[in-house]
Amino acid sequence: MKPSAFSHLRADSASAAVQALKTGAKVLAGGQSLGPMLNLRLARPEALVNVSALPGMIDICEKSDKLCIGAGVTHARIEDGKDDVSLPPMMRHVARGIAYRAVRNKGTIGGSLAHADPAADWLTAMTALDAAVIIREAGGKERSVPISAFMLGAYRTVLDSSELLIRVEIRKQLRDAFWGYDKVCRKVGEFAEAIGALVVHPDSGFIRLVAGATGGPPLILTDLGASIAAKATRPARDEVRAALAARLTDVDDVKLHLMTTALCRAIEKVLPE
Repeated sequence: MKPSAFSHLRADSASAAVQALKTGAKVLAGGQSLGPMLNLRLARPEALVNVSALPGMIDICEKSDKLCIGAGVTHARIEDGKDDVSLPPMMRHVARGIAYRAVRNKGTIGGSLAHADPAADWLTAMTALDAAVIIREAGGKERSVPISAFMLGAYRTVLDSSELLIRVEIRKQLRDAFWGYDKVCRKVGEFAEAIGALVVHPDSGFIRLVAGATGGPPLILTDLGASIAAKATRPARDEVRAALAARLTDVDDVKLHLMTTALCRAIEKVLPE
């Protein structure tokens, strides 16, 4: 099939993009999710506003104690790591495992977060890194939302139809954190069946243990993370499984096994013995 007819708008600023959204346009970033939906006519917008090259939305920079990644930054650019500003090493690892290079060349971190597919990598990775998303509101103001509060459910976020995700912010100190990340896929390039992530920054006392691809928002396992920090030892597999089962009461044994495996592998990368 082919898309139904739509107008293509190319905004020259975030403000102009927001104004287009107020008139009913939908955002087009890398198009790696929206493109297939258009072709299948699952999405039939009257207009698209292209934000892939907006000033500020393709920048990677440092501001005070924050690392700022524009929403239009591609997976491939994060993977290559050639910018002057160094990002947390886990981000390069995560980017390298997203789909295929052709997808990574076009797909963007902001587009992935806004699409809010539960099986996508960036939602789990950014939750583990305690990121915040910066949103441009219809009135021109910006607001910061913790990534842990950004996703409401599968394909649902706090963004309303006239708001634009413009960048992601991560604390600079987490560039030096210890980390583990693992995902289980049926084959290379597919969305994950299960994701596990652990980020530890001993100097600040930060620890974040996250299970992703849950069918909803990433799951932060606060108690198990605190236990890992207190004991500085790997929890037993049964303990990890029990922590997941207590929070994910509607998953079957196969899904629980995959999620336990991904999480245990992520923990082992930080605590190998």
